[in-house]
Amino acid sequence: MKYEKIEKETYYHIYNKGNNGENIFIDEMNYSYFLNLMKKYIVPVAEIYSYCLLKNHFHLLVRMKNIEDEKIISKSFSNFFNSYSKSINKKYGRTGSLFTDRFKRIKVKDEKYLRKLIVYINLNPIYHKFVNDLNEYKHSSFLALVSSKKTLLERKEVVTLFDDRENFIFHLCKKKLDFDEKLKELILE
Repeated sequence: MKYEKIEKETYYHIYNKGNNGENIFIDEMNYSYFLNLMKKYIVPVAEIYSYCLLKNHFHLLVRMKNIEDEKIISKSFSNFFNSYSKSINKKYGRTGSLFTDRFKRIKVKDEKYLRKLIVYINLNPIYHKFVNDLNEYKHSSFLALVSSKKTLLERKEVVTLFDDRENFIFHLCKKKLDFDEKLKELILE
């Protein structure tokens, strides 16, 4: 499969899942280790807008920084995922690929799609039935985005896309309700 070249100053939805549906986050400490590696490898080359880490897959929404040599960006992502994979393989005595394939990426071409991705990524724990309330899930960007505590996320930019913090929360709640209603329709059929 041919992968699209990563371009500077561009938004991307980056995601991957465990090989053969396996979990990529086995213990609680794996989540924080992943985030620490993200801080080390990704923050220098990309701004992070949203993320969600689930047991067997993850989603990142990033905007690449203005780095002249775009190969540095790809290399940083490669180092990030390789470092995480090697660590998990060593810790749990496993061999082979942790992830299904190289990380997948979708270029975000407009603001409407950008907003939809932010909602989708932050609602992922509900879509996959990990929780019913986003305040209960600590492995996504939601809590940091609605907090006033220091964060490496581009909180101000994300909230501004929805006008303000209250509208951002309202928008996520509405989408959750829309999802619940669609689910009810399917159950009644």
